[in-house]
Amino acid sequence: MPIVRPSKVAHVVYRTRRFDQMVRWYETVFQAQVQYRSPALAFLTFDEEHHRFAFVNMAVFQPNGSEEDRQGAIGVDHLGYSYPTLRDLLENYLEWKAQGIEPYWCIHHGITASLYYADPDGNQMEFQVDCLHSAAEASEFMATMFRLNPLGVEFDPREWLEQLRAGAAEETLLVRTTHEPVSPLRGALQKYLEAPV
Repeated sequence: MPIVRPSKVAHVVYRTRRFDQMVRWYETVFQAQVQYRSPALAFLTFDEEHHRFAFVNMAVFQPNGSEEDRQGAIGVDHLGYSYPTLRDLLENYLEWKAQGIEPYWCIHHGITASLYYADPDGNQMEFQVDCLHSAAEASEFMATMFRLNPLGVEFDPREWLEQLRAGAAEETLLVRTTHEPVSPLRGALQKYLEAPV
């Protein structure tokens, strides 16, 4: 099966020690609306997408870090790319796995089902499928349910693909029916953690 290309760039996530300033700047420059905010995380959008920007407050995750950090802890965390169907995403997973390219995190965020990868330089990217039928439903989920588990629940992509190939409807996998166990953070951010979310 040929590789399916992503349908759009979905969002960017920044690690920062200027959390309030960054949120204000993006609210100002993009006229972005805050979809969810806690002391540790903020998610904003400027259009119908559930989020276009997210900010990780490194003062919470790495309280002993320096304001002067310019590399490593501070900077872009990952870029997100959307796929039209879960089947497309999971078939790609299998093709990439056969070539030795494996995800470091397979997570159901509630708003998306996502596979996270790192390129050879360590740049992280998220390949995702929207779980809800509309941007309005995703925004409502973020406003009402996201606080129960803003990270998500891990899943096995091979198991999901087997279910789809056996005839399961995508919707049965895309609806997050449980908010536990809360997944630990994975990827580059994990090495900077000094405090829980």
